[in-house]
Amino acid sequence: MTINQQLPQAEDLLTILADKLAAHIKPNTAIVGIHSGGAWIAERLLPQLQQTHPEADLQLGILDSSFYRDDYNQRGLHADTRPSQIPFDVENRHIILLDDVFYTGRTIRAAMNELFDYGRPASITLAVLVNRGGRELPICPQVTALELDIPAQQKLQLSRDATRRLQFTLEDHA
Repeated sequence: MTINQQLPQAEDLLTILADKLAAHIKPNTAIVGIHSGGAWIAERLLPQLQQTHPEADLQLGILDSSFYRDDYNQRGLHADTRPSQIPFDVENRHIILLDDVFYTGRTIRAAMNELFDYGRPASITLAVLVNRGGRELPICPQVTALELDIPAQQKLQLSRDATRRLQFTLEDHA
């Protein structure tokens, strides 16, 4: 069930996140989005970051960490699971890992485990549109567009409409 509540405008948060990421772009940087929301964000931010940092030779990768999750046995394989696409050498590269909503840290842990299967990055900077609170692991984003307290029984969901514009909905956990 969707809750009627004033939610942040995801499109506005993209601009904030891009501005905050500018200081983290180095030569040999790659942008890696976590499927699906983080991938949408990465695809949207890459052209903007390339324009403001042409010297960085930014690359784009997409991770689907479904097989690396610690709750894989409980959740199973989702129908929209896709293969990861890392078309560059991760070794010694500065990685900006993007996700839509940070919650417990478990998705990020799984994504980093998979990322290390591709090589040893020089650094990983975690960036998210929203940090909703509820961290369970010693992992937290270095770059956040918005901090927002969401009750544990609700889920902040990023979606994309037919024009590829991003928006948030708030749903009760099933």
